[in-house]
Amino acid sequence: MAQPMTPRHPWPLLCALLATTSLAAWPLPHDLLDWQPTLLATQPWRTLTAAFVHWTPLHLAANLAGCAVLALLGWRGGLGRREAVASLIALPLTQLGLLLKPALQRYGGLSGELHAMAAIAALTLLTHPGRERWIGGGIALGLALKIALEQPLGAALRLTEGFDFAVAPFAHLSGAAAGLIAWALTIAVMNRKTRSPHGT
Repeated sequence: MAQPMTPRHPWPLLCALLATTSLAAWPLPHDLLDWQPTLLATQPWRTLTAAFVHWTPLHLAANLAGCAVLALLGWRGGLGRREAVASLIALPLTQLGLLLKPALQRYGGLSGELHAMAAIAALTLLTHPGRERWIGGGIALGLALKIALEQPLGAALRLTEGFDFAVAPFAHLSGAAAGLIAWALTIAVMNRKTRSPHGT
């Protein structure tokens, strides 16, 4: 049986923090927070705050639901401090990756970070034995297929039936790539810290 969430469960707590920050940012002026690459040099905070800007209530609700799904996945899958740290590293990397898509002049939303966290979860679960490895493989395959079908190297924005906001497919690709990079960096650093200085 799963245990109640405590400070020893940093992954679901991080998901809750992302959701809460998104809710807190909802009434704030979007122009001060969203991703605008031309303002990056003088307003670097946008690499973080853009993730918490949502254009419509449906946009916000969709990403809050994503936070809930990832929180449950991480809680059940035993994702911990290492994965939470990787997710925090991926947050600004996701927005910085948007510099590779100059046509995307405005961006807001948590979906890029959620794709990063999905990638981090998949990579970690792939290192687990048994059923969790299969779940990780399924998540990785599904994530790769979703991103490919969205054609992130195409138009900067895409309208999707049923949504009242434009989707930025490249942000999803950037997020997944940021998650991969952050996971690899975190694994390397933490493995180095835990390696015995007397071992080989």
